[in-house]
Amino acid sequence: MLENAAAVRSSKRGRLLISMGISWLFDAMDVGIISFVVAALTVQWHLTPEQVGVFTSINSIGMVFGAAIAGYMADRFGRKSVLLWTLLIFSLASGLSALATSFAVLCLLRFIAGVGLGGELPVASTLVSETVPAEERGRTVVLLESFWAGGWLAAALVSYFIIPIYGWQAGFLIGAVPALYALYLRRSIEDPQRYMQSREADRPTVREQWASVWQAKYRRSTVMLWILWFTVVFSYYGMFLWLPTVMVMKGFGLVKGFQYVLIMTLAQLPGYFTAAYAIERFGRKFVLVLYLVFTALSAIWFGTAQTEGLLIAAGICLSFFNLGAWGGLYAYTPELYPTRVRSTGVGMATSFGRIGGVIAPLLVGLLVARGVELQMIFYLFFASILIGALAVFFLGTETKGVELED
Repeated sequence: MLENAAAVRSSKRGRLLISMGISWLFDAMDVGIISFVVAALTVQWHLTPEQVGVFTSINSIGMVFGAAIAGYMADRFGRKSVLLWTLLIFSLASGLSALATSFAVLCLLRFIAGVGLGGELPVASTLVSETVPAEERGRTVVLLESFWAGGWLAAALVSYFIIPIYGWQAGFLIGAVPALYALYLRRSIEDPQRYMQSREADRPTVREQWASVWQAKYRRSTVMLWILWFTVVFSYYGMFLWLPTVMVMKGFGLVKGFQYVLIMTLAQLPGYFTAAYAIERFGRKFVLVLYLVFTALSAIWFGTAQTEGLLIAAGICLSFFNLGAWGGLYAYTPELYPTRVRSTGVGMATSFGRIGGVIAPLLVGLLVARGVELQMIFYLFFASILIGALAVFFLGTETKGVELED
């Protein structure tokens, strides 16, 4: 009987991982499509580098607000309801983006999509983290994050096979599909028991909730997470949203550039899977520091690569280590706060990190417009990633195998 009960619990956790993973995949597909759409729009609408920077940043501006608001709301009203609302917001805004006839309208819709997207990600990782036992928690959340690679792969396939034929609007129309998936999630997921028990206690005010992550007990972790999130998001959105455009700048045609980015995207999957194994074997800090250091080295390699073969090899390494680090980041963050403020803490760290996602694409656009060499831009990302690794090494605490605090 005990074996049957364990099998049922394992089956429920598996279904939860797949359910949340598919929503995660849709999120990644939406972000990934932006990077390909902007390359097409640059040609079709004759966008300047500054406009490219604005367009790739506007989504992240929405994510800043979405992460902070949804994090608090999920602690206050439940993980499930907030997750569904954020999924609907971002998918509907993505679909409407296909109807935009001007740059300003498109940017407005991408901001709204960012609000939903930024809110959904921290809530989903918190929900999964609170549901899974300590010995499987890190690996499960990294596997959840691995669906991000599937979303980028889907975005790359859509961009390679569909956008060149049917136009960039088709990519955004496909981004509306998650609105239908939300109807399925409404029935298939529930709030974690751990969260439901915590709701019986008195609920703090908004100010008390946000201030609680800066209490002496959590201040060191909060500082570390804010630095880590900012540097990782800054480097990721600066590098990967510009990746198809960078390939064009390096002399490859639009379709050829999409093909190479598709190859690089495939490297994300083994990056996640190796991180999922290592995070329970060697710990969170080990995975984050190791993968971030190799991401930094890969950034330099990519920025300085001259031949076609070296460029693809560097891009593969960049995808492998950077996305493996992302898996560790999402697994680690919810483990550092108690249940009553966990989603708030994750949302605030994520929100601060998204500021880096706003700045980086804008900064790259400005630097490119002023003739700064790509090599120097990637040195900037190298330094940023190393700062994040050092923050984890000196300020982080290991949470491998530790039960979540209630």
